[in-house]
Amino acid sequence: MTITPTTGPKTDLSGRSFVKELDFSPEEWLSLLDLAQHLKRELYSEPDRIQHLAEANVAVIFEKASTRTRCAFEVAAHHQGAHVTYLDPSGSHMGHKESAKDSARVLGRMFDAIEYRGFSQDTVETLVRHAGVPVWNGLTDQWHPTQSLCDMLTMREHADKPDREISFAYIGDAHNNVANSLLIAGAMMGMDVRMVAPASLSNPTQVVEAARRIASKTGARITLTVDPASGVDGVDFIYTDVWVSMGEPEATWQQRIDLLLPYQVNRQLLDKTGNPDVRFMHCLPAFHDRQTEVGEQLFQSTGLDALEVTDDVFESTHSIVFDQAENRMHTIEAVMVATLGV
Repeated sequence: MTITPTTGPKTDLSGRSFVKELDFSPEEWLSLLDLAQHLKRELYSEPDRIQHLAEANVAVIFEKASTRTRCAFEVAAHHQGAHVTYLDPSGSHMGHKESAKDSARVLGRMFDAIEYRGFSQDTVETLVRHAGVPVWNGLTDQWHPTQSLCDMLTMREHADKPDREISFAYIGDAHNNVANSLLIAGAMMGMDVRMVAPASLSNPTQVVEAARRIASKTGARITLTVDPASGVDGVDFIYTDVWVSMGEPEATWQQRIDLLLPYQVNRQLLDKTGNPDVRFMHCLPAFHDRQTEVGEQLFQSTGLDALEVTDDVFESTHSIVFDQAENRMHTIEAVMVATLGV
């Protein structure tokens, strides 16, 4: 669709799917951010705003449980007048008794769009090929584009400077979906992007190469380093994610923790930025205390009461993690309106 000036910034993504950052040009990506900012302002200032998805039907498929992604999709859809059907692993046969290809062809005849959050990138790509309606990636093992879009909006809101002057350091395990998405999104926006991780946990080579190709056109500065001190020097934002996934053997936890403990976001690391106004970001949930079953389990196993970020940082004035969480809703709403709105 083309959104007219009376309803927000112009963008033309009608009928497009949203499965990874690399599917979009920098201009298209920026237009989604502009639209998200518009819709956020509109939500809080115009109670009688237009509902762009009135009477649309949306299926949200969750092979992996979620708090922020599910709630953001459902509330954003309701804001825009859409109806939502939630399907968890027990609520459909996809992947068990029915292939993703067949499920796509069924759901595409009943719904106007499909969200998928799960394991394999191939599954969401299969849905795109066969559903015949827009498909939105809520997370796969390779990419997390709704997260990076919200992260870029959050940086814009807190940096008070042009996109190309923003610098951020992602620190910890960079061999994952969040880090891949952040690297590409930052490159598209021309930012100063630092990936700070042990060599064995760096972004995949093909992702780095793609980011450098984009950076050659946008002017982004891409840095990969194993040194936390130099990696965070002067940055506006420090970003991290969890180090271990539940279900992994406890021996894996300890190996990963031993490798990543020098990359913990703590007060000492914040001081190394040299920026008294540095902001801390995390996609959540975070292992910053013992107030959860998992947090206590990790403490009993490792003796640590925090992993990737200490509680004094997480709860400090530097932390903007809950601004991020809210922005999942606004940016997902922009994706829905841009690809499906009328």
